[in-house]
Amino acid sequence: MRTLMTRVTSLFLLLVTGAIGLAQESNTQAYWVHEDVVKPSKVADYESVCKELTDNLKKHDIQEISTIVTNTQDDRYLWVSPITSMADIDKPVFASLREKMGPQTFENIFNRMDECYDIEQDYIIHLDKALSYMPEGITQTPEGENYRKFFYFHITPSNRSVVKKNMEAITNLFASKGSKFYYRVYKSGFGTRGEFYMVAAAAKNSTDYSAKVTANNELLGDEWPKLYNELRSNLLKFEVFTGRMRPDMAYSPSK
Repeated sequence: MRTLMTRVTSLFLLLVTGAIGLAQESNTQAYWVHEDVVKPSKVADYESVCKELTDNLKKHDIQEISTIVTNTQDDRYLWVSPITSMADIDKPVFASLREKMGPQTFENIFNRMDECYDIEQDYIIHLDKALSYMPEGITQTPEGENYRKFFYFHITPSNRSVVKKNMEAITNLFASKGSKFYYRVYKSGFGTRGEFYMVAAAAKNSTDYSAKVTANNELLGDEWPKLYNELRSNLLKFEVFTGRMRPDMAYSPSK
C-alpha cells in the first residue's frame, strides 16, 4: 500500500480536480481504489499485517483516512476511499500514524506488507447514483450482507452511449417492478485499465444471492433477459468476480 502516499503533479491536479468536482455535481461520488494483487502463498501474512495496520489506525484514532476493504476470490484486495477531488490523493494520509507509531515501527508494517505482492495499482471509480438501484438508500455496506458479486461491463468510446441507455433501461425495469435485487453501478475513471461499468451486488452468502437472483428473474419476467442480452451484445468484454467485504480490515475515524 505504499502507493497510497504517491505524489501527483500540480498540473495534473489542476486538470483532474475540476473534472471530478463537475462529475460529483452530476449525481456521482468518486472513490480512490488501491488494489493489492496478493500472492496466494502470502494471503495469510498479508491479512495479518493489514489487521495490524487497522488496529494501529484505531489505536491512534487517525483522522486522515477512511476506507472499506473487499477481497476477491483471485486474491485481489481493494481498499476503497471516498474523495472529493484528486487533491485528496496527494495528501500524506499516513503522516500522523507514522509520527505516533514511530518511523521504524511504521516502516516495518509496510515492509512486511510489500513482501506479500508484486503488483499494486491505484485508480479512480465513480459511483453513479442514477444508474444504481437501491430505492431504500444507497450504501456500500448493507448490514449483514458481506458477500459480493462484481460484474464488469467493458465498453469502448464508440459504444458508451448505447451501453448507458441499456443500463438505464435495466434500472427502470427494476424500479417499475419493485425489484428487491439491489445493486450499485460504478463507472471507470482515471487510472483504470480501459473503460467499464462495474455493478456490485450484495447478499448474506452464495445461497442468499442465488435466491435473490431466482426471485428477481421470476418478478421481471421475459423483459429482463431481453434487456440483459441486448446489453451483453454491445459489450467489448464481460467479467464477473466473487468477493466479500472485510469489515475486520476497514477503518473509519471516530468523530
